[in-house]
Amino acid sequence: MDREADVTVSESDRLHSQLSRFEDMFPGYRMEMVEGAIVLSPLKPHHASTIRLLWNTLEAQLSDDWGFISDVAVPFDGDNEFCPDLAVIPAAQADRNFSAYPPDLIELAIEVVSPSSRRNDYEVKPSAYARRGIPHYLVFDPYKAHCVMFWNPGCDGYLGTDTIAYGGTVVVETGIGKLTVDTSALPVDPSAAG
Repeated sequence: MDREADVTVSESDRLHSQLSRFEDMFPGYRMEMVEGAIVLSPLKPHHASTIRLLWNTLEAQLSDDWGFISDVAVPFDGDNEFCPDLAVIPAAQADRNFSAYPPDLIELAIEVVSPSSRRNDYEVKPSAYARRGIPHYLVFDPYKAHCVMFWNPGCDGYLGTDTIAYGGTVVVETGIGKLTVDTSALPVDPSAAG
């Protein structure tokens, strides 16, 4: 799979986000299409803080060849148009500033759990991401205070998973280098404490 391939005009037309017609209609909510249904998730401060901390941590470890998209549409099929909280893609593609990107560009996908996204983040997305060959998928959960790493994608899902409690270090051996995240600084919802 060539993650640096240019998006052609026909791919660009195909990738036109179905969600783009709803842009800016629901401030304070994240919108995705999951299994044919439009899903709105209210966002809390820990969600944005986690994304910011992860972005900064990973950016410091990646070469300039790699960039990020966040909450940008990634159409998988007619029923699934995900908007990863954070995804690492080739910088040349990220710089194009599209409203939608093909999933084949993603080297690492990251989701931060919100109360309404739990099933999608832990069940629906791992299956879809693995089928498309996305090498690594991380779920950071401020409500359970842990990170679940999914790796070794296959047609039946990811063959490997690891769970790292917050306070530990997440280490991801990717095709673009070894990435580490110290989870001790990540915010934890008060309901998870104790």
